[in-house]
Amino acid sequence: MTDAPQAPITQDVVTFPRKVEDGPRRNLVGLTRAQLQAALIEAGTPEKQARMRTGQVWAWIYQRGVRSFDEMTNLAKPFRALLADRFEIALPEVVRREVSSDGTRKYLLRIAGGHEVETVYIPEENRGTLCISSQVGCTLTCSFCHTGTQRLVRNLTPGEIVGQVMVARDDLGEWPEPGRNPKDETRLLSNVVLMGMGEPLYNFENVRDAMKIVMDGEGISLSRRRITLSTSGVVPEIARCAEEIGCLLAVSFHATTDEVRDRLVPINKRWNIAALLDALRSYPRLSNSERITFEYVMLKGVNDSDEDARRLVELIAGIPAKINLIPFNEWPGAPYERSSNNRIRAFADIIYKAGYASPIRTPRGEDIMAACGQLKSDTERARKSRAQIAAETGA
Repeated sequence: MTDAPQAPITQDVVTFPRKVEDGPRRNLVGLTRAQLQAALIEAGTPEKQARMRTGQVWAWIYQRGVRSFDEMTNLAKPFRALLADRFEIALPEVVRREVSSDGTRKYLLRIAGGHEVETVYIPEENRGTLCISSQVGCTLTCSFCHTGTQRLVRNLTPGEIVGQVMVARDDLGEWPEPGRNPKDETRLLSNVVLMGMGEPLYNFENVRDAMKIVMDGEGISLSRRRITLSTSGVVPEIARCAEEIGCLLAVSFHATTDEVRDRLVPINKRWNIAALLDALRSYPRLSNSERITFEYVMLKGVNDSDEDARRLVELIAGIPAKINLIPFNEWPGAPYERSSNNRIRAFADIIYKAGYASPIRTPRGEDIMAACGQLKSDTERARKSRAQIAAETGA
């Protein structure tokens, strides 16, 4: 009796060198499909097999959450050894994990260069939302936002962005068990919002590539309608976001006159309310999205009058929209105060009667400084006085 022929899977390693040359291994997390395929070919994978191998490795990393090449059991052992020599599957390091009394989880993550960013998971009934960061720090200096008091250090890479999603899935234990169909899993992390540290549209290419990975149907597989990108108003990139990502869009609006918005959201001095609204009117059509979310933080005596509410309705006329009213989450040294509950409800009622959904966001994770506008890693956190913050931001 002759031995059965070996499967072709073992024939793709004959030309591979066994050891990588001196130098760091390349992280596969964050590579697009095309980049991953090119990396495998460069490492010696025959071009005829590269597409199949790319799909296999991709599924192990993003569908199964595997961290070791040894676990990729549909790949030949010599090929797995080659992958281990040349590459790694590396995620941001969890420095600290905090859990709020309401179940919100905040992660302080360390990335390349020793920098730190924060990511927040918010559990809700029938869904779980992960708020991820796109930059170390922020360049926008919005005067009501704690993150805005931290200097911008650098953009996050695609691997550092998608890595936040993978870290949260690790912590939630929601990667499928061996032998289970990933499609049958219960999604604890069902939505992603780019509302953490940084302005996503100032890091467009890296954010785009990371979201393409998150949306890939053979990987993490979140629908584009489960992803919301929040911008302060980088007008030239809004149409590009619609065409190249196609996710839902949220806008940090927060004011109804240029005078007030210049102070709250300084990017308004470059692209004012009129320019921003012109760009937003085309977004639902370009991205095939249902509506745009206008985020509006409620600041006592600043932007919360009945007149502001009526002006807001007039400004967004003709744009499919909902308005999220956000009670200001105060932080040490903040130059503003939260509007009263009665004032917020009166504001919401005017918007609702004009035909727009106007939910009032319930503050989450305040006890661990994880609420909207509070993200700022402790290593950079400065306890400044109201006067200092006001002087820096022009408030």
